[in-house]
Amino acid sequence: MPSRTDPKASPALLAVAGLDRPVALRRNARARRLSLRLDPALGEVVVVAPPRVPPQVIADFVNRHAEWVRRRRAAMPVRTLFLPGAEVPVLGVPHRIIHDPTASRGVRCADGELRVGGPAEHLGARLAAWLQAEARRQLLARSRAMALKLGVTVAAVSVRDTRSRWGSCASSGRLSYSWRLLLAPEAVLDYVVAHEVAHLVEMNHSSRFWAVVDRLHPDADRCRAWLKAKGQDLHLYG
Repeated sequence: MPSRTDPKASPALLAVAGLDRPVALRRNARARRLSLRLDPALGEVVVVAPPRVPPQVIADFVNRHAEWVRRRRAAMPVRTLFLPGAEVPVLGVPHRIIHDPTASRGVRCADGELRVGGPAEHLGARLAAWLQAEARRQLLARSRAMALKLGVTVAAVSVRDTRSRWGSCASSGRLSYSWRLLLAPEAVLDYVVAHEVAHLVEMNHSSRFWAVVDRLHPDADRCRAWLKAKGQDLHLYG
C-alpha cells in the first residue's frame, strides 16, 4: 500500500552562499534539468540534479531561487526529535517523553508517558528501537487476528522505515509494514492491516479485494483519507 512519499537515497548536503544552512542535494540519473522540491519526510527543500552537473552550477541555481527556499523552509512543519519533553503519538494518543536515568535501560509506555531509562545520550536510539519493536508486536498480533477471520495464514511480519509504502504483501504470505503506523490512530493502523491481509485472499485491487477489506474494516474510506491527508506527518518524528 503506497504512502505519499517516494523512496530515495539519503541526500548529500551542499553549501550555498546566501543561505544560513546547506541544502539537501539528490542526484537522479533520470533528471534532465535542475529542480527544487519539498521533501516532507526529510523536512527540507531538496535540489534534484542530473548526475554530471557541477556543484557550482547547482549552487548558482539554488542561489537564484534563495528566497523561494527560505519561504518554503519557513513553512515546513517542524520535526519532533526524540528528546525529553517532546510528545510522540502512540496509536494516535500523545505521549510525553520522560527521561528517567534511575530506571532500567528500557521504555515504559503508560499514563500518557514514554519513560525511557538509561543514559541520556542513548535516549533517542532506545526509544526508536522500542517503537519499532512495539510496532512489530502490534502489527503481528492484529495481522494474525484478521487472517484468522478469513481462514488464511500469515507467514511472517516485518517492520521497516519505508517511505514508499505503508504495507506490502508477498505471495508467500509475508507481510511488511512501516513501523510509523504505530504513531497513527489505531483505526488507521487497523485499516492498513486489513488492506494487506486482504491481499492474502485477493492479490489485486479488484472489487472482490475491496469487499474483503470492508469486511475486515468498516471504516476504510475515512482511514484511507486520513493517510492521504496526514500520513506524511508520521515521518516527522525521530
